[in-house]
Amino acid sequence: MTDILKKSNLPVIFVLGGPGSGKGTQCERIVQKYGYTHLSSGDLLRAEVQSGSDLGKELNATMEKGELVPLETVLRLIREAMVQALGSSKGFLIDGYPREVDQALKFEEQVAACTLVLYFELPDAVMTERLLKRGETSGRVDDNADTIRKRLMTFHQLSQPVMCHYEKRCRTINAERTVDDIFQDVCKELDVLAAQCKAAE
Repeated sequence: MTDILKKSNLPVIFVLGGPGSGKGTQCERIVQKYGYTHLSSGDLLRAEVQSGSDLGKELNATMEKGELVPLETVLRLIREAMVQALGSSKGFLIDGYPREVDQALKFEEQVAACTLVLYFELPDAVMTERLLKRGETSGRVDDNADTIRKRLMTFHQLSQPVMCHYEKRCRTINAERTVDDIFQDVCKELDVLAAQCKAAE
């Protein structure tokens, strides 16, 4: 299974940013324009929770506490989803993963190499405001003030080393602008990547 993904040579882009930084919105646009497959670790986990499986119940308890789900579980869900999409995908957007350097190393070892990292940067105050607003309608257990504070602390402690690890492959994008302005910057990076991939063929 692992070799299939490595041999495919499809671009793998890690999409990083704090909770509420707009990663999902940008990923939707990338999918429409570039034909990439968007895999959100959060969505995969929530789908497992909704399935009502034993694993889903364990995951729900962990997420309610604002804690991180075990690395092996997330990696397995992502890898399975990538293999399923392999036939029709032009590349993969891995959203919200890796959250720490260990996860990045395990991913590259067991799944595929990371081609590029997109980091959507946004002040904590803005992320908190967005998440509280979303919590009014989302029904998500983790959209409340206490859990948001914990999630932001966890994000900063763990994600900064990831960005340092991928320093040469990491592109920081200012996410405190309009969706269109942000996407323009995203397209510049992806167009450069597409040209590099073509040149390497």
